[in-house]
Amino acid sequence: MNVTRILLPVDGSRHSDAAAEMAISIATGDNASVVLLHVRKPVPTGLGQPNADELLDHLTRGAEAVMDHYRGRLAAADVDHTDLVVGGDVGETITNVAKVEKCDLIVMGSKGKSGLEGLILGSATHTVLHATDLPVLVVK
Repeated sequence: MNVTRILLPVDGSRHSDAAAEMAISIATGDNASVVLLHVRKPVPTGLGQPNADELLDHLTRGAEAVMDHYRGRLAAADVDHTDLVVGGDVGETITNVAKVEKCDLIVMGSKGKSGLEGLILGSATHTVLHATDLPVLVVK
């Protein structure tokens, strides 16, 4: 399998850290680029101003803090990467971004930071596994 573009969805969990290490290893071995993705919660449409702007600013600051951690790891490993922060449903967004960004592989953690983790897999991981035709490497 020739991997040239890897989607790495992250949320700051230990499973995302492990997925990042695996994606870095694959990227350096195959000279592939990484699309770093953080899916933030969407801002409700009926929230009104200035509440919507304040919530968006809060969510953006949190997303940037998560992304900075992984940007640093990718840069330290000298891996070519781009990054995206997108609001929406996590599983659907990961699947859509992988398609739009023409990724060959998705590398993601088995569970995220959700307070209600699944027994075996997180719900976003489960959604991605069933919604994409791409290979998905799930890392514990």
